[in-house]
Amino acid sequence: IAEDGGPPTSFFASPLFPIFIVVLVDVFGFTMIIPLLPAYAKMFNASDLTIGCIYASYAVCQFIAGPILGRISDRVGRRPTLIFSQVGSLIGFLVLGVANMLWLLFLSRIIDGLTAGNLSIAQAYISDVTKPQDRTKAFGLIGIAFGAGFLIGPAVSGLLSRFGYHVPALVAAGLSLCSILCSIFLLPKVPRSTKPPVTIGRLEQFSSFFKRPAPRTRLLEFFFFTLSFSMIVGGGLALFFFHVFQWGPEKTGYVFACSGLVGGLVQGGMIGRLVKKFGEEKLATIGFLTMAIGYAMLGFASNIPLLAVVILLTSFGSSVTRPSLTTLITKSVGPDEQGAVLGVSQTMASMAQIIGPIAAGLLIQHQLFTIYGITAGVIALAGASFGLQRNSLNPV
Repeated sequence: IAEDGGPPTSFFASPLFPIFIVVLVDVFGFTMIIPLLPAYAKMFNASDLTIGCIYASYAVCQFIAGPILGRISDRVGRRPTLIFSQVGSLIGFLVLGVANMLWLLFLSRIIDGLTAGNLSIAQAYISDVTKPQDRTKAFGLIGIAFGAGFLIGPAVSGLLSRFGYHVPALVAAGLSLCSILCSIFLLPKVPRSTKPPVTIGRLEQFSSFFKRPAPRTRLLEFFFFTLSFSMIVGGGLALFFFHVFQWGPEKTGYVFACSGLVGGLVQGGMIGRLVKKFGEEKLATIGFLTMAIGYAMLGFASNIPLLAVVILLTSFGSSVTRPSLTTLITKSVGPDEQGAVLGVSQTMASMAQIIGPIAAGLLIQHQLFTIYGITAGVIALAGASFGLQRNSLNPV
C-alpha cells in the first residue's frame, strides 16, 4: 500500500519488502536454534525441566524489556529500536556458539531476551504503513517469514549440527548480522505519529488496556495462543521427539521444516481470501479450534502417519491465528497506542513463554506425553472460547 494512502504499489517498491527481508533473515536465524538447544543442553547433562528453564529465561528477560522497547519505538522510531534489538540477538548467538558450559546457554538466551523486540517492532512498523483493512494480509508477511524460516532454518540446523552444535549457532549469528545490515541499508524511516506517544508506566498501560473490553479480550486471546504454541515449539516438541521417537536435531529439524512449508503455503496464498470470507475474529476462532484438535492428538502420536496429521492441523491453525489476532489487537486501540499495545502483547507473550516451556519440560520429564498434548489443546480451546462467545467489540 502506498504510504500516502494511495493505490497499491509494487510489493518490491513498498516499505513492506525490506521489513519482510529483515524479519525473514531474523526468523531464519532464530529457527535454527529451536531444534538445536535441547540436544546442546543435554551435552551438559541438563534435565528436561532445565531445558524448559533455558527457554523460559529468554522469556523472563523479554517480559522485562518488551514494553520498554515498545515505548522507545514510539518515541525514537521503529528503525533504530529494531537495529538495537537485532544487535542483541547477534551477541546472544555468538555467546551460544562459544558455549562450553551450561550457564553460557542461559547467558545467551538472557542477552537475546533483554533486547528481544524484533517481532513486536516489525509489527508496529507494518501497522504504521498499512491501512486497517489491509493489515491482516500485511501481517501475513510475518507469517510467511516464519513459515520460510521454519522451512529452511531447522533443516539447515540439523544438517550443520553434524559438525558440532556450535556451528548452527555461529551461522545464526552471521544471519543476524545480515539482518542488521538489511535494517540499516534497506529499511526506510517512517514518520512518527503527530500525537504524543503513550508515556505511562507498565502497570498503568496494563490497567488502561485491560479496562477497555476490546484490547483486554484481544490480549487475553493472544496470551492463550502463545501459551499453547510455546508448550509445543518452545522446546517441548523437540523433547517429545527425543523421548517418543528417539530423534535428534536433524530429524526434528525436518519436522519443523514441514510445519514451515504448510505455514508458508497458508499465509502466502490463502490468508487474504480466508480473511475476506470469514473475517479476522472468525478466522482466529477457526485457527484456535484446529490447534486444539492437533495438539490434543499429539499426545497420542506414536507413529509417523498420525504425526503428519498433527503437523498439518497445528501448522494451519497457528498460521491463520497469529496474523488475525495481531490485526485485532491493533484495531482495538488508537493509532498513537499501537506501539504500546504491541509492546504489552509481547509482554503477555513473554508471560506465556515463561510458563509454557517449563510446563512442557516438567510433563515430559515425568513422561506424561498424553497429558502434555491434551494440556496444550485445552489451552488453545480456552483461546477459542472468546470467539465462540460472539462478543461485539468496537475499536476504541
